[in-house]
Formats: sequence, structure tokens, C-alpha cells
Amino acid sequence: MLQDPKLIRHYQAVTDALVDTWRRGYQRTDELRLLVDGYLLALRGTGLLEPFEIYRLEDDVNRFLYDPSNFSEPEFELETEPEPLRGY
Repeated sequence: MLQDPKLIRHYQAVTDALVDTWRRGYQRTDELRLLVDGYLLALRGTGLLEPFEIYRLEDDVNRFLYDPSNFSEPEFELETEPEPLRGY
């Protein structure tokens, strides 16, 4: 679990981008993986994070990426009006 605020911000940014990309129709894991790889490569190039921090971030993002519950459409229940009570 990430606890450093800067790692959490990066995690949120990349996972939000993954979900947005998935909703736009890029739903294959290898397509989403390209986004993750590009993001991590950019982080490595900037030097903003230490290498061990990038590895921790990558592990958590991979867990998110390979969990199918993160990429499923929510199921909505139709609201129905309760039947009125009948006086007998």
C-alpha cells in the first residue's frame, strides 16, 4: 500500500487515465499496459522519484490493471415504487 503523498498522486493519475482509456474503447490489457509503460518511462526520465518508488508504484498499478473489477460497468438497479398497503 502506498503511503507517500507524491506516490499516491501518481497512482491516482495513472489509474484514472487507465479507466478513462478503457471507457473510450481501448479495453485490451496490452493496450492499457502501453499507457502504464509510457507513464512509468516518463517518470524515470524526469528523476522526480527514486527507482525504488517507481517500482512500488508499478507494482500497485499492475495490481489495479489486472483486477477485472476495476474495469467493469456498474450495474444499476431500477428503482420501483413500493406497492401501497392495502387495508383489509
